[in-house]
Amino acid sequence: MQPYGIQSMLKEGYRHLSGLDEAVIKNIEACKELSTITRTSLGPNGMNKMVINHLDKLFVTNDAATIVNELEIQHPAAKILVLAAKAQQEEIGDGANLTISFAGELLQNAEELIRMGLHPSEIISGYNKAIVKVVEILEELVESGSETMDVRSKEEVVFRMRAAVASKQFGQEEIICSLVADACIQVCPKNPTNFNVDNVRVAKLLGGGLHNSCIVRGMVLKSDAVGSIKRMEKAKVAVFAGGVDTTSTETKGTVLIHSAEQLENYAKTEEAKVEELIKAVAESGAKVIVSGGSVGEMALHFCERYKIMVLKISSKFELRRFCRTAGAVAHLKLCRPSPDDLGYVDSISVEEIGGVTVTIARNEQGGNSISTVVLRGSTDSILDDLERAVDDGVNTYKAMSRDSRIVPGAAATEIELAQRLKEYANAETGLDKYAITKYAESFEFVPKTLADNAGLNAMEIIASLYTGHGSGNTKLGIDLEEGACKDVSETKVWDLFATKLFALKYASDAACTVLRVDQIIMAKQAGGPRRDAAQAAGAGAEED
Repeated sequence: MQPYGIQSMLKEGYRHLSGLDEAVIKNIEACKELSTITRTSLGPNGMNKMVINHLDKLFVTNDAATIVNELEIQHPAAKILVLAAKAQQEEIGDGANLTISFAGELLQNAEELIRMGLHPSEIISGYNKAIVKVVEILEELVESGSETMDVRSKEEVVFRMRAAVASKQFGQEEIICSLVADACIQVCPKNPTNFNVDNVRVAKLLGGGLHNSCIVRGMVLKSDAVGSIKRMEKAKVAVFAGGVDTTSTETKGTVLIHSAEQLENYAKTEEAKVEELIKAVAESGAKVIVSGGSVGEMALHFCERYKIMVLKISSKFELRRFCRTAGAVAHLKLCRPSPDDLGYVDSISVEEIGGVTVTIARNEQGGNSISTVVLRGSTDSILDDLERAVDDGVNTYKAMSRDSRIVPGAAATEIELAQRLKEYANAETGLDKYAITKYAESFEFVPKTLADNAGLNAMEIIASLYTGHGSGNTKLGIDLEEGACKDVSETKVWDLFATKLFALKYASDAACTVLRVDQIIMAKQAGGPRRDAAQAAGAGAEED
């Protein structure tokens, strides 16, 4: 049959979807599905998801960024929400769940408006007006006096970090916040806006419990020392990126040997050369050699003779971090290091923690180079989840060192925004009014989800929140432990202004982008049949 219409213009195998029902509503449904997955993980009582990725790796987590990263999402509209969550994760490091769930809620409300007969462009215009108003209201809700903070005061840091960490590890936030705050303050540079997240490392060691966790000023390497010397105090360090071994010549050459003596002398000269190099390193004052490559038997023998401790770090990234910790410059090949290139560590020792041999390089006086949080836990998945909570804490520290303003947490901000937006919508004329009202209603999903996840009655809580906010108490939020509404200044639940602002902005942008799409044109996928499809076909043939 001869193709007609748009099919006659496109190549064979193309799919074309257009119109409200086929494109817009389908896109909205895909985004709603995605936000339904992440929504139940929102807040401190959020449920965990068990995700097994294509490499059979198991993730048990309630961190939305990890969940959407590991789900290989194919649908193009849902991918837009994933990109918004990734942008939030990279910008702030927390709030990815709020971004996806809020965008899903906005789209769900947009679907109702579309079914009522509003055009997507009218909804977009209303949503854009609403987000401008939201930014204005958010700035009014900022707690007075929070504009300035001392980023080196542990109390103030923990105060702002608690909510972000509690949403990942509820009940353990005090221990984690204390660890993370100490680690961040140790490595905070003179100008806090230059804080580098990479300077706070995490070492995960099985065994023990969270209360066994500690902080090391310096680095923890999950490897043993190469030689028999396992400990050095106040030592200078030489770093060789290319390895500590006899170097082969650049060009190929042939050596003609006539007698056994010549062969013996040849071996001796090689030995003498290695000894000369190691002796030169020892004379430069270095007591520790760190190698980025292999360590030769002969070189190791002479290192032992000159009482030099040898470490091997095969990862070049770890090697760079070690250079930062010790303040050393890495040499390409074994040679005599100049005094300026040598690093310094207070102590470097091999210790055993929970059955794992680790090398700990401490640098107490070395200022703010690197600090490591040593996490202990009973299983790998618990350790991974603890690491994500620590990452969130560190990212929150970075965000607060740029902008320390805070707004009430525990859904207090969302209810206040919803209430103020509804008042603003009533003053509007035209069709935007409906979209702004729906935008305001979308905020209700936060208290509703928090209450549902904690097993509370959502309708009662939302009603009492609205009553409290109506009478002027803008800081009234949910206390999940008691299942009642309380002032957040009592429960100490505060969110960073930047986290909220970016999450709501990205969610609105993502929702508007999805609503703007009215046609989807998909090409036929390139390449032959996919492996799993081919296997399924093969299995079907065998059964026959």
